[in-house]
Amino acid sequence: MPRSRKRRTDSSRGDDSLDRLIAGWKRTEVRRGGEWTVQPISAPQAVKDYVCPGCGRTVAAGSAHVVVWRADGVLGDAADLAARRHWHTHCWRIA
Repeated sequence: MPRSRKRRTDSSRGDDSLDRLIAGWKRTEVRRGGEWTVQPISAPQAVKDYVCPGCGRTVAAGSAHVVVWRADGVLGDAADLAARRHWHTHCWRIA
């Protein structure tokens, strides 16, 4: 069988590889009576506006923030992920 001659690209190369690595770090926090998954979003990854549930103001596109969802919900992972919310980093820290 002939081998494919497609060129492989290395996704770890490029100027923004460190930004992608840092932005991909998820963590679990215990807060507000439950476990929460917190996913940082870098400014280049933020392409839409959202409303922060902490302050009610807009999380503008192009601004770094966090996405938060339950890590211990009773309805399962899919429902928890569907209920995720975008918070200003400061608002999540003080919540």
